[in-house]
Amino acid sequence: MAASELYTKFARVWIPDPEEVWKSAELLKDYKPGDKVLLLHLEEGKDLEYCLDPKTKELPHLRNPDILVGENDLTALSYLHEPAVLHNLRVRFIDSKLIYTYCGIVLVAINPYEQLPIYGEDIINAYSGQNMGDMDPHIFAVAEEAYKQMARDERNQSIIVSGESGAGKTVSAKYAMRYFATVSGSASEANVEEKVLASNPIMESIGNAKTTRNDNSSRFGKYIEIGFDKRYRIIGANMRTYLLEKSRVVFQAEEERNYHIFYQLCASAKLPEFKMLRLGNANNFHYTKQGGSPVIEGVDDTKEMAHTRQACTLLGISESYQMGIFRILAGILHLGNVAFTSRDSDSCTIPPKHEPLSIFSDLMGVDYEEMCHWLCHRKLATATETYIKPISKLQATNARDALAKHIYAKLFSWIVDHVNQALHSAVKQHSFIGVLDIYGFETFEINSFEQFCINYANEKLQQQFNMHVFKLEQEEYMKEQIPWTLIDFYDNQPCINLIESKLGILDLLDEECKMPKGTDDTWAQKLYNTHLNKCALFEKPRLSNKAFIIQHFADKVEYQCEGFLEKNKDTVFEEQIKVLKSSKFKMLPELFQDDEKAISPTSATSSGRTALTRTPAKPTKGRPGQTAKEHKKTVGHQFRNSLHLLMETLNATTPHYVRCIKPNDFKFPFTFDEKRAVQQLRACGVLETIRISAAGFPSRWTYQEFFSRYRVLMKQKDVLSDRKQTCKNVLEKLILDKDKYQFGKTKIFFRAGQVAYLEKLRADKLRAACIRIQKTIRGWLLRKKYLRMRKAAITVQRHVRGYQARCYAKFLRRTKAATIIQKYWRMYIICRRYKIRRSATIVLQSYLRGYLARNRYRKMLREHKAVIIQKWVRGWLARRHYRRSTQAIIYLQCCFRRMMAKRELKKLKIEARSVERYKKLHIGMENKIMQLQRKVDEQNKDYKCLMEKLTNLEGIYTSETEKLRSDLERLQLSEEEAKIATGRVLSLQEEIAKLRKDLEQTQSEKKSIEERADRYKQETEQLVSSLKEENTLLKQEKETLNHLIVEQAKEMTETMEKKLVEETKQLELDLNDERLRYQNLLNEFSRLEERYDDLKEEMTLMVNVPKPGHKRTDSTHSSNESEYTFSSEIAETEDLPLRTEEPSEKKVPLDMSLFLKLQKRVTELEQEKQVMQDELDRKEEQVLRSKAKEEERPQIRGAELEYESLKRQELESENKKLKNELNELRKALSEKSAPEVTAPGAPAYRVLMEQLTSVSEELDVRKEEVLILRSQLVSQKEAIQPKDDKNTMTDSTILLEDVQKMKDKGEIAQAYIGLKETNRLPAMDCHELNEDGELWLVYEGLKQANRLLESQLQSQKRSHENEAEALRGEIQSLKEENNRQQQLLAQNLQLPPEARIEASLQHEITRLTNENLDLMEQLEKQDKTVRKLKKQLKVFAKKIGELEVGQMENISPGQIIDEPIRPVNIPRKEKDFQGMLEYKKEDEQKLVKNLILELKPRGVAVNLIPGLPAYILFMCVRHADYLNDDQKVRSLLTSTINSIKKVLKKRGDDFETVSFWLSNTCRFLHCLKQYSGEEGFMKHNTSRQNEHCLTNFDLAEYRQVLSDLAIQIYQQLVRVLENILQPMIVSGMLEHETIQGVSGVKPTGLRKRTSSIADEGTYTLDSILRQLNSFHSVLCQHGMDPELIKQVVKQMFYIVGAVTLNNLLLRKDMCSWSKGMQIRYNVSQLEEWLRDKNLMNSGAKETLEPLIQAAQLLQVKKKTDDDAEAICSMCSALTTAQIVKVLNLYTPVNEFEERVSVSFIRTIQMRLRDRKDSPQLLMDAKHIFPVTFPFNPSSLALETIQIPASLGLGFISRV
Repeated sequence: MAASELYTKFARVWIPDPEEVWKSAELLKDYKPGDKVLLLHLEEGKDLEYCLDPKTKELPHLRNPDILVGENDLTALSYLHEPAVLHNLRVRFIDSKLIYTYCGIVLVAINPYEQLPIYGEDIINAYSGQNMGDMDPHIFAVAEEAYKQMARDERNQSIIVSGESGAGKTVSAKYAMRYFATVSGSASEANVEEKVLASNPIMESIGNAKTTRNDNSSRFGKYIEIGFDKRYRIIGANMRTYLLEKSRVVFQAEEERNYHIFYQLCASAKLPEFKMLRLGNANNFHYTKQGGSPVIEGVDDTKEMAHTRQACTLLGISESYQMGIFRILAGILHLGNVAFTSRDSDSCTIPPKHEPLSIFSDLMGVDYEEMCHWLCHRKLATATETYIKPISKLQATNARDALAKHIYAKLFSWIVDHVNQALHSAVKQHSFIGVLDIYGFETFEINSFEQFCINYANEKLQQQFNMHVFKLEQEEYMKEQIPWTLIDFYDNQPCINLIESKLGILDLLDEECKMPKGTDDTWAQKLYNTHLNKCALFEKPRLSNKAFIIQHFADKVEYQCEGFLEKNKDTVFEEQIKVLKSSKFKMLPELFQDDEKAISPTSATSSGRTALTRTPAKPTKGRPGQTAKEHKKTVGHQFRNSLHLLMETLNATTPHYVRCIKPNDFKFPFTFDEKRAVQQLRACGVLETIRISAAGFPSRWTYQEFFSRYRVLMKQKDVLSDRKQTCKNVLEKLILDKDKYQFGKTKIFFRAGQVAYLEKLRADKLRAACIRIQKTIRGWLLRKKYLRMRKAAITVQRHVRGYQARCYAKFLRRTKAATIIQKYWRMYIICRRYKIRRSATIVLQSYLRGYLARNRYRKMLREHKAVIIQKWVRGWLARRHYRRSTQAIIYLQCCFRRMMAKRELKKLKIEARSVERYKKLHIGMENKIMQLQRKVDEQNKDYKCLMEKLTNLEGIYTSETEKLRSDLERLQLSEEEAKIATGRVLSLQEEIAKLRKDLEQTQSEKKSIEERADRYKQETEQLVSSLKEENTLLKQEKETLNHLIVEQAKEMTETMEKKLVEETKQLELDLNDERLRYQNLLNEFSRLEERYDDLKEEMTLMVNVPKPGHKRTDSTHSSNESEYTFSSEIAETEDLPLRTEEPSEKKVPLDMSLFLKLQKRVTELEQEKQVMQDELDRKEEQVLRSKAKEEERPQIRGAELEYESLKRQELESENKKLKNELNELRKALSEKSAPEVTAPGAPAYRVLMEQLTSVSEELDVRKEEVLILRSQLVSQKEAIQPKDDKNTMTDSTILLEDVQKMKDKGEIAQAYIGLKETNRLPAMDCHELNEDGELWLVYEGLKQANRLLESQLQSQKRSHENEAEALRGEIQSLKEENNRQQQLLAQNLQLPPEARIEASLQHEITRLTNENLDLMEQLEKQDKTVRKLKKQLKVFAKKIGELEVGQMENISPGQIIDEPIRPVNIPRKEKDFQGMLEYKKEDEQKLVKNLILELKPRGVAVNLIPGLPAYILFMCVRHADYLNDDQKVRSLLTSTINSIKKVLKKRGDDFETVSFWLSNTCRFLHCLKQYSGEEGFMKHNTSRQNEHCLTNFDLAEYRQVLSDLAIQIYQQLVRVLENILQPMIVSGMLEHETIQGVSGVKPTGLRKRTSSIADEGTYTLDSILRQLNSFHSVLCQHGMDPELIKQVVKQMFYIVGAVTLNNLLLRKDMCSWSKGMQIRYNVSQLEEWLRDKNLMNSGAKETLEPLIQAAQLLQVKKKTDDDAEAICSMCSALTTAQIVKVLNLYTPVNEFEERVSVSFIRTIQMRLRDRKDSPQLLMDAKHIFPVTFPFNPSSLALETIQIPASLGLGFISRV
């Protein structure tokens, strides 16, 4: 597509503007080729006709779509040009407050002139390990990229920081070094990283100063090499400095300052140690007052001085040296105040006893007169003589200033050297990262030698930068196999040649400096003659002959020649230097020791690098013949050499570029001056980078990203399985010009503007789709409206018709009602008549029935009263009996309750003791309650006073009322008297005339009295009404007071409750904080402990350096550890490269399989030994018990004793033999060091074969002995002859011995009964045979013996047949097993060695499992058989006992005595185990080794009960407690804890191992609590468990130790799961599109971020959920406490939420509406996982609340004030900084979304300004919640626990 086709109506363009540089406008009509004018509409509202250039006919730059504005990388823009770059930077800087932006390989940093919270350690941790494109641009991202490339590519790196003064170069370099120091750490304990950072304040104080553009401007260049070892840890650093601005020491421009150190000294002059320097205010010194601005706003020079001294101390500069530095600096200040007076035009003098010079001489330790002389004179040397010449005042002043500059330069170099010495490391440097902080391109109104050198350095750096960018572009094209076309770019080599080539500017300057009478004017003429009109880059100003112009890569610069020669020479008088060298102050001569080196033309530093700050101090004139031979290096020559060395260093490294931009010249925060920004962008090469990128194919997309973004432009038929071919087909249809794009191997390359065209097509397609959706929705809405109106009309009609129908119905109802009224009225009259008659009838009936009922009632009443009397009598009898019973029961209840109350009282006393502390804590609360109670009492008193006043008023009112009543009565009496008087007048008519007057008077008086009475009555009524009103008011006041009192009481109670709740919460928070601090201390302690162990091992290794192939262990180690710790030794050898032994291929599977077989055989032999030992003990006990009986019957028991002794000897010999065999086997196993141990001829193999042979031989011997004994028994019975009683008894004794050897108990009982019967035959039958009956007895005895032998032979025959059958089956199974083993062996031999090991182990595990199952089945069968035999034995024993009782009644006492006593086989009771395990003291190490060190968690978790090791250890502790052996308890617990620590140190990164031992440690801790004997822990125990409590020792201290160990294991578990989850979180929660197609992929720049498309190996949300499932299943398998599982899950979810939110806050591309939807969906999946696992109450969901609110914030509306209010109320879990950051980063993915306006963000900030929250931006992802271990007793009975043989604990016996 042609570019002109994009200039359509409404297209937006950029046009030049003199004020704003570039202005945005919109086309009013389409552009057609040939048009000379474009009609534009400006954003201000004006229309403009823009004329095109008739020559070039260039169209204005097109503006990028709004969706691309604010991108992280400028190269991601569709249109790459100056206005697009400027606008993007301005939007990011002003609107989003983002100061960093990528421009290809360059990081553009704009100085905000404000402290931003984006450099904390949390930000460093967030960027550590991340890809550069994955996070928002930052200086830390560049530092991380350099660090990562150094480790990955094994290549040194450089970070080049450049920019104008005040742009922030020094700060950027400082933060880069801080990042390296924080991420890498140091290789030793010397804290090298702190020293590297400490060098900054020193160098800033002596090398930085305030300028008009910057308060902390770096006035020198520096290159710091940070060295790393092979593990990429900081080991040291080295600093090189360039071109110190020495002229600032003696001169400062207006509003500028000298170097900071001078003002710091003056500010600290009042310190006691600085009094000898005799300093004062900075305005008192000439060198510090010239700028007129001695104070920087916001900077405390006194504090800065303290920081400088602290840094010097950290870098090893002693106090004496520091004071020496300050003396020299103070001397420079005093030297500046030295004044000269002119004697004449050619000479001058210094006033006598001049105080500044005197102070200078004292501080420097030089002679006053000599210094005074050489400041006013100089020595001239000719060929024949030397003479001294006075100098003028001006010359003397210049010489003084030159001396001051020289001293300061030397001091600067000396400090740099000492800093390098402090940063130097003795360890060999493996690699380094260099940080170059160098001045940017400078152009002022007056440019001198310094600006010339600075711009020369920038030309070199720009050339290197261009070549690097060009090289990267070429590599990218070659990598993608794109045809490479030569890109034309600016080459500044001609400008560099103009400066540094032969007869260049520097050469001519050095040549002129060598001329005796060389001046700046003659040098300028040489420049004109050499370069004017010959070099296009060199020009001469029109109006000046003392200046020249050079066309640099950034701009033209005019340099004034005045001062070039002097600054290049940098001369100082030699005599003054000699005076300083002769100083008594030892440090001063040290500064000038390298003068001779500086004079030598071949001199260099030991490292081969020339330090620029080491300026030569020789004068231009000196001794005769010396001036021509000195060959002193000029400043320009030194600078050129150093610059070449710098470029060599940079070319040997991989560079990374940081370009610092100064946004305005007034240091206003977040103010953007477009003119200044463009000027700097052109100067620093950013626009050149853009131009090179734009010349080729600047926009690059992977095929998958292109497909995801532009899928909407494809039809379904265009989508193929091959994404690459799909993209090719679509592009050929969309863009017809094939030159506009290229297909690479993995990417599609587009020329500038093509992505914008595709975006336009995509937007048009989406707009058309939106219009269609809108059309459909609007039609649906209108139809819905129509249907509503139709429905309303129908409703109105319905209501009208309904009204008419109701009116007609009303008429019908009225007619019907009238008819009904008539009907009912007629019915009423008839009913009334009927009711009158009926009522009369009923009255008659009622009287009659009442009479009859009263009679019946009286009868029933009499009967009822009789029943009541009976009831009460019977009730009284029953109640008397009940009361007696109740009293007895109550008495018993009282006794019982008294007993229970005493017990409860004891418990309450115990609880009261524990509550005492709580009462103490709440004493203050009780005092507050008492105070409030006092206030209530006072208010009650006031209330009583008011009530008393009210009663008094009522009394007064009543008294006055009584008075008024009495007056009224008197008036009534007077009226009566008047009446009497009137009566007398009637009777006495004579006196009427006389009394008439009196009557009239009386009447008038009466009227007046009545009037007065009326008035008084009215007044009284008014008074009563007023009193009533007052009474009502008082009542109201009383009620209000009562109401207030009630309210106050309520408020007091509420406030007290609130305070109590708040205090409780605060106490809980304090407890959690304290717990967190304690656990952090534990974590730190464990870390230091590990560090101590590592250092100890390192020291041991350093002291005992082993030879290759031989490993020695420490003697203490060998004495403390068991003989089975070979595995740890093998693990240790992995860390030592020198101790590599033979390849592991020689230790192949036969080794492991044979070792397992031997281990099993040893276990079996130990068990056999234990069985033999138990049998021997039983035999010895039997022998001891039978000794007493044998003393009484020695003759009877003689043969039996011999048999027992013979048997014991045989057992002892067998036991010795087994011991010998066991020792031989152990010896053979312990000698298993050579790989040939597994061979068939090896000693262990031979011993095993001999053992098997001897066991089989022993079995044959035992069988032969049984047969011999049985044959002897038969022969003895056949040889029995008739003898006397004595012989008969002897024979019977022998017979009984044989019978004792019978194994079958039934046969023994049968023989016993038979012999009893033969001895109990009646005498009459005996006499029938012969007189004594002997023959009959013999006959019967032989018969019984024959029967016994016959039955025994038959049973033996049956058993032999069974054994033979079993042996045949066993032989057959062995044959099959042998064949299978041979097949497996053949298969294993074909496998590689590693697979052979796995196969053999798998086979061995399978075999052992099968054997284990078979043995368990056999054990169950044997248990059943034993139980059956025990029952039979009990039955037989009972029968025998009954028979013996019946037989003993018929036997005479003589028979009882003569009868031989046979030993009875007493059955042993089944042992009742006590839940203890016994082991020998010497077996402790073996116990720890088998149970802890070599235990594999997976096998234990799957096959055995959870927490089995903990139970076994506790049972061992119980036995030691039972024995009261404190040494054994202490030793076992200590060994257990140390072994667990050792296992976790060795396999601490294995989640299963850490989880297993956390579970077992907690179970061990719970067991110690459960069986401690404390009542609080015994509540849930059974009675049997309470019997198992510890009796002798209180292990509370060890419980605390185990609790601390559990905390350490928990923290290690959290770190392990964090390391596992960390790589998954960002990819699964943010980058992967769980809901496909919701979020579109925006164009990316050179810094490609991680793709959100799920490639193979990319982590998804399912990966996180699978990992969480794995964690949860492992925790459950190991039997971890449910509460602890909840805490682990809560911690996991906090990590997921914190890491996700932190990345969201640092990634602009993730802050969009669609991403908020993805996050909310992912969070819902996590919540669903919690529900599935029943963990919703674990608090895990609450940890995700900040992430949920951030996702909601991305999705809510963000326009109006109501939206702002809703956001403020919704985002309660987010801080203000996080809310503002998300709003600033919010970026629309599509054009239909809108950006958040700046005014809306300001509104949010205003509403949130009163919120008190943390200013920290990121969440602490490393935070670990304090863990608690709630007591969880076990219901498992200890006596039921079985120890599996697989643990190899045969040496432990159950007790």
